[in-house]
Amino acid sequence: MPIKINKFRMHQKFLLMLYFLLSYDGVQGERILSKSEEVGLEKQLKLLNKPAIKIVQTKYGDIYDCVDFYKQHAFDHPLLKDHNFHPKMKPTLSSIKKNSSDSTSSWSSTIWSKDGGCPFGTVPIKRITKDDILRQRHLPPPEDVTFDSNNNSEPKERYTSGYKVAIARTPYDANNKFRGAGMLTNFYNPEVDGRQHSACRLKIQKGSEILQVGWRVDPTLYGDSKTRLFIHTQVDKTHCFNTLCSGFVQVNTGIPLDMSLMDSVAHRGGTTFEGRIYIEQDLDSGNWWLLLSDNYEQVGFWPQQIFTGLASFATNVEWGGVVYSPPGVPKPPMGSSYFPIGDNLYDAFCRSITVLNETGKVNQVDKMTIHIDNPNMYQAIFERLESSKESYLFVLYGGPGEKSQI
Repeated sequence: MPIKINKFRMHQKFLLMLYFLLSYDGVQGERILSKSEEVGLEKQLKLLNKPAIKIVQTKYGDIYDCVDFYKQHAFDHPLLKDHNFHPKMKPTLSSIKKNSSDSTSSWSSTIWSKDGGCPFGTVPIKRITKDDILRQRHLPPPEDVTFDSNNNSEPKERYTSGYKVAIARTPYDANNKFRGAGMLTNFYNPEVDGRQHSACRLKIQKGSEILQVGWRVDPTLYGDSKTRLFIHTQVDKTHCFNTLCSGFVQVNTGIPLDMSLMDSVAHRGGTTFEGRIYIEQDLDSGNWWLLLSDNYEQVGFWPQQIFTGLASFATNVEWGGVVYSPPGVPKPPMGSSYFPIGDNLYDAFCRSITVLNETGKVNQVDKMTIHIDNPNMYQAIFERLESSKESYLFVLYGGPGEKSQI
């Protein structure tokens, strides 16, 4: 029997191979620099890499500087020059309680080698290299969404070119006022190459100010294909990941913002690890706190001073998956790399989805608006899954992108 050749697939593979060959130097940061560029790089490295009180290493080989709390890059922000923050900072008026019926254990500081993490009064900041800076110059513009609305009707989303999402978001309401949001999510390691990336995130937004937290696989940002924690901050036209720009204040000595999660990656149909993620606004100070794990460990906060819109509340919350690839490059897999089938052992998911209302009360979300850019590549489902003991509302998401499912 003659073998049928899928010419379209062959053409895709050829384009992808050509792209990787042409873009290799840009992603890896290998090129000859001028003297002025070298000087500029050294200044940037000096700004990002603060003096280390101690140097620690994870079992994955990542090197972190234990930086004095008061010397971290956050305080280079012009609006934080006269701050009164300190290493024992905690939310003053928190609505999040430290008791929960569902137990998780994947968020922890057990990533460190035998030397342990950072001592009190310092925070772990990943050391930035020259190659990191050169490679990160190729990061795409932020995954932004604008809302077009006519006559006060529900807006239509328009995402930045190159991005594809499969998400669930809070229904549009001109009176939405959120003081935070949370979820439990499992972790996957979708295959990406070159300047592609694939991620899951919790996202809160008001106008052009956006906070995101989740996991991502991003060779351009991290220089590897590991699944890692991330935060992303966007204030108008200024945006960055983790601690690459000033603003986010770290307080936790054991949880780096870009820690590897490879020990917690799920195996489809098998073991699934979960992590709890919350962004909560302190009703007293207005600071937005990042909380992780069942104990709601305080990792750090975005100070109210750096915002205008989010200084008061958020109006939009999203949960789900996002991918990116440059123009002409096939879209990568999302989540488990498979379309969701309604089974949390096989699907990438966000569950135990909650929002905090204007007064800080924690509410379960029972209505969602689903947004999928390309249903032939990705899908998202919002439904309740039940077991013999309990039931949860899930956002199940994922898909193969432009790679065939096995």
